[in-house]
Amino acid sequence: MALAIPQIGFGTGTTWYKYGRESEIDQTLVDALVSALQVGITHLDGAECYGTALETRDAIKKANIPREKLWITEKYYAGDSSHKSKSKAANPLAALKEILRLEELEYVDLYLLHSPYITKETHGFTLEEAWGYLEEAQSLGLAKNIGVSNFTVADLEKILKVAKVKPQVNQIEYNAFLQDQTPGVVEFSQKNGILIEAYSPLAPLYKGDKSIKEVKEFLDYVYELGKKYGKSDTQVLLKWVLQKGIIPITTSTKTERVKEFLKIDDFQLEPSEVEKITTLGAKAPVVRQYWVPEYSKFD
Repeated sequence: MALAIPQIGFGTGTTWYKYGRESEIDQTLVDALVSALQVGITHLDGAECYGTALETRDAIKKANIPREKLWITEKYYAGDSSHKSKSKAANPLAALKEILRLEELEYVDLYLLHSPYITKETHGFTLEEAWGYLEEAQSLGLAKNIGVSNFTVADLEKILKVAKVKPQVNQIEYNAFLQDQTPGVVEFSQKNGILIEAYSPLAPLYKGDKSIKEVKEFLDYVYELGKKYGKSDTQVLLKWVLQKGIIPITTSTKTERVKEFLKIDDFQLEPSEVEKITTLGAKAPVVRQYWVPEYSKFD
């Protein structure tokens, strides 16, 4: 059965990242979250390494939204391929318990392994054992759903071989200029019933060289569709992501912009338009902002 995840997620990472300064509450983020919740956002995407649990706690309290109306995602801080930094918790289950304590929540709706860079030598448990901790979190009712983030096909195959509960989500960097974070991962995930979530889905509007012919052609076409439907470039690209069967995660400090994110239910791109955005985007230079040391070799 498909997950009923609210279609636009509000991210509390990137712009707001403050790992190591968790006790310093960023009031700008609290205010942005409260504003987002008040205009209709119900899906908050967080992570242990963002260091923003207290802001999430304060915003939920201040906005006074019933817990059952919210979708809260959190992630275990596995670290990257350098293994220079990782969660201070003993394991993913212990990390989740601490996140819940900080956020004053009884459960999260979705708990992810933030990356596959987990080994016995660096973490004290294998990637497969890490997944076992997530299954335990779910069985205890601390996480309603479990999944992964930034996983390749090979990483997913490792988990699928041992999983009692298969990953329900793979959250990856995804946009029209990066349609596969790693080779074949979108198709593999979708074929195996694993929902793709996209962070940085609007990167083509803000990153890359707009003087390049292929980029200009892409942006001109998105603008043309915006005029046709009476929508902004942002709304067209978010709709494209959704019509690809993917959940976009984005963020903003501006209330009007968050309202814009939410106003995309009243139009539908034609299949040919979805395909043309896909084709034009694939011709443009890759825009990859994250996990560059690990995955830029695929560009």
